[in-house]
Amino acid sequence: MQTKQLFFKLPSPGIFLVALLLSLPQVAQAALTIQHWQTPQGARVVFVESHELPMLDVAVEFPAGSARDPAGKPGLAQLTHGMLDQGAGGLSDTAIAYGLADVGAVLSGRLDRDRGGVTLRTLSSTPEKDKALAMLARVLQQPDFPGAVVTREKKRLIAGIREAEADPGNVASKAFYRALYGTHAYAHDEAGEINSIEKLTRGDLQAFYRSHYSAPNAVIALMGDITRAEAEAIANHLAAGLSQVPALPALPKPAQAAASDTRIAYPSTQSHVLMGVVGVSRNDPDYFSLYVGNYVLGGGGFDSQLMREVRDKRGYAYSAYSYFLPLGEAGPFQLGLQTKLAQTDDALKVAQSTLRDFIAKGPSEAELTQAKSNLTGGFPLRIDSNKKILEYLSVIGFYRLPLDYLDTWVDQVNAVDVAAVKQAFARRINPNKLVTVVVGGSASAR
Repeated sequence: MQTKQLFFKLPSPGIFLVALLLSLPQVAQAALTIQHWQTPQGARVVFVESHELPMLDVAVEFPAGSARDPAGKPGLAQLTHGMLDQGAGGLSDTAIAYGLADVGAVLSGRLDRDRGGVTLRTLSSTPEKDKALAMLARVLQQPDFPGAVVTREKKRLIAGIREAEADPGNVASKAFYRALYGTHAYAHDEAGEINSIEKLTRGDLQAFYRSHYSAPNAVIALMGDITRAEAEAIANHLAAGLSQVPALPALPKPAQAAASDTRIAYPSTQSHVLMGVVGVSRNDPDYFSLYVGNYVLGGGGFDSQLMREVRDKRGYAYSAYSYFLPLGEAGPFQLGLQTKLAQTDDALKVAQSTLRDFIAKGPSEAELTQAKSNLTGGFPLRIDSNKKILEYLSVIGFYRLPLDYLDTWVDQVNAVDVAAVKQAFARRINPNKLVTVVVGGSASAR
């Protein structure tokens, strides 16, 4: 996932007030009342009303991530998203930046494989709020895609890709997704490909924008110091200026890849190792069993089995981890580590053996109890600010999760037992189908 600040911030009195407000502690509520409705234009809306701080956070997201890149045009989603605030409604990128800075507002963006969107943080006082929302509407509804700026941004993206090619971790990640997903859209790298980006035109961006950034595709999340009536008016205004292109269909379900072992030569003293399988979607019924179980396997830092077996007992790596990345369709389960070139195969064998043992035996009762305690104990920190709650609202709205998702999260974690973990891992991870990528040293594909 890539997140960027959509404009450079300029000093103004409003900025200092925002910084002061953001530094104030906020107590997470035990229960959040999430309201949900649809605008007349077809946009889905989720809203939490909170008057503890004089602030409003708004996120508008679309199924416009890198998985939606058309055939032969990887990077189009990224470039389109990055251009939204680089000139809109006749205003230049500089004018947009100054307009937001003058009222202490912050505009940012997010793009990953599923989603592309824009987030606004503003004071809730009427003059500042109205100006900030007007600028958000302009950026969402009237991007100009100026030709000269398109050329500039293409060069910037290409330079970023070339820079990333010097990082063996990025090389490994791109190769892992290609090996795991093959021809599926999730194989598309979020940044795109140099040869494709060089050929993209302003017309390509305009067409992608029209077909993906439409009202029926939009999910609007609002959090903060406004009433339901105000939230409805804001959502209607944001959606009204978008096209009415129908909502996009879901992506196809990815197939489980065959086992593979790819070795990529790289001049380094360490190997970057990634392995995994196609995992689960956001709405998968096994999600909580896998999430809690993975805390024991490789998600719990120094408490995890992978760290204990790979690092503590054998000293093969400073860190070893695993995680599930649920997406709209099945995202990856990934296990990773870095190790000295000479002990790459030994470290791989230990990691694979640890995974096999975990699938066969599951966590111990003590390990599971500790995992659930750590996860539930840290949950209040997940919703201790408006910004964090907004991120959850966006996920709930985009992936159509239950509105009581946050209210029931602790109960869902506590309900997981050893049998559920073993059954879920056995269903979802076949250790005989691991896709493995190793970057480092002189190597060749096996």
